[in-house]
Amino acid sequence: MGGPSPRIGLNLKVAQKQILTPGLVQMVSVLALNKLELREMINQEMISNPVLEEVPEDVPSLEEVAKKTEPETTATPSAEHPANSNEKQDSFEEIDFGSFFDEYLDPGYKSPASEVIEKPSFENFLSQPTSLSDHLEWQLSLSICNDEVREAGHSIIGNLNEDGYLTATLEELAQSGNHLPEHVAEGLTLIQLFDPLGVAARDVRECLLIQLRTLAPDNTLAQQIVSEHLKQLQNKQYREIARALDRPVKAVERCVDIIRKLDPRPGQRFNNSQTRLIEPDVAIVRTGEGYQVVLNEDGLPQLRLSHHYRRMLGEDGTTREVRNYVKERFTSAIQLIKNIEQRKQTIIRVCEAIIRRQKEFLDKGIDQLRPMMIKEVAEEVGVHPSTVSRAVANKYAHTPQGVYELRYFFSEAVQGPAGNLTSLINLKRLVKKMIEEEEAMHPLTDEQITHRLRDVGYCVTRRTVAKYREDMRIPSTHQRRVKA
Repeated sequence: MGGPSPRIGLNLKVAQKQILTPGLVQMVSVLALNKLELREMINQEMISNPVLEEVPEDVPSLEEVAKKTEPETTATPSAEHPANSNEKQDSFEEIDFGSFFDEYLDPGYKSPASEVIEKPSFENFLSQPTSLSDHLEWQLSLSICNDEVREAGHSIIGNLNEDGYLTATLEELAQSGNHLPEHVAEGLTLIQLFDPLGVAARDVRECLLIQLRTLAPDNTLAQQIVSEHLKQLQNKQYREIARALDRPVKAVERCVDIIRKLDPRPGQRFNNSQTRLIEPDVAIVRTGEGYQVVLNEDGLPQLRLSHHYRRMLGEDGTTREVRNYVKERFTSAIQLIKNIEQRKQTIIRVCEAIIRRQKEFLDKGIDQLRPMMIKEVAEEVGVHPSTVSRAVANKYAHTPQGVYELRYFFSEAVQGPAGNLTSLINLKRLVKKMIEEEEAMHPLTDEQITHRLRDVGYCVTRRTVAKYREDMRIPSTHQRRVKA
């Protein structure tokens, strides 16, 4: 018959589970803010929480008061920065001010499990600039044409590179999009009339001619120079052009002045990221033989707890409803002050770990940047790797070598010359330098770059080089080639 029947019973299982409190959520949120964002957040908190006040400049800082405060006297006065020793004890026993400073300077969070919530990207709350494809699609939607030409136009827009050039042939577009060749040709003619002028050209010559036909339709000489003598134009051989066209050199030079005002990369103005205001969060300054981390707190409001609301709790006429509200606001204010201080200490300790690993970079420059992983720094500081990620996110450091984003110092290791490990950032810089020094008419292929890297001791594959190039948003060999 069947096997033994299953046993039914009750099992008791003990497990630890971290509950994410609002204070803990705020902790990780504050840590991820840079200085400008933190300043805005503090100002908003002071507006919404009447218990919070800004410390006048002549009052000792919170850290100075904290260092002078003994554990048994860390009650209310130390949390307020400018303690008033003569003020009488009030009825505020429900809030544990003592434990506040017990953990005040501890940058480590109690458990990695407490950091499972990721703060939404700040960029998600900002308006995004219009892309080239968005701009062209908008114009196409307003154009008068049949559906077949419109569909071909979508395919053309989808095959433009960042400079605005068409990277596929008309035959490839017709075949891949199941369009009739005449519809693709008509769609291309239509899009080449769009703003920015010169978009959807297949090479520099066509790009400049499109612009000349609109901006200088009567200047046939300029159009002839671009159409027939582009290479000599690039080499500034104006006398040779004048001789070939049987025109005065002065007339050719006047046309050159017009051509110079054209844009050979019309799509680029849609790809430039918007200017961001950067204010370094820390400064790494040289002190004798070493370096010191100095947090940039200029302009950041220093917070304290309101005397007025504390006195209100001790007054007999205060209602229970008001008393409960004030206590809740005090608790919220203390949590915020603690989280701001914890953010400060975490950033300082992470930067100190960076200094210990990147001293040669600070001394000599970017070529001496060493591989460094977030996990290694996290273990040294005693926090979870996600804490380090938040501590360096969107924050900048002023160093003897310039201003760098803190994330820049973290790079995985790759096998370099003589078996030594080198930073991935330096390897990518080498790839970029090779491409910048290549011949415009004969750009390097990924395979050629791979061989050159192997010649100097870097063992990489062609696929890896292609990935590095794409990470740096460098076009392919075909797209970089300048035709004669």
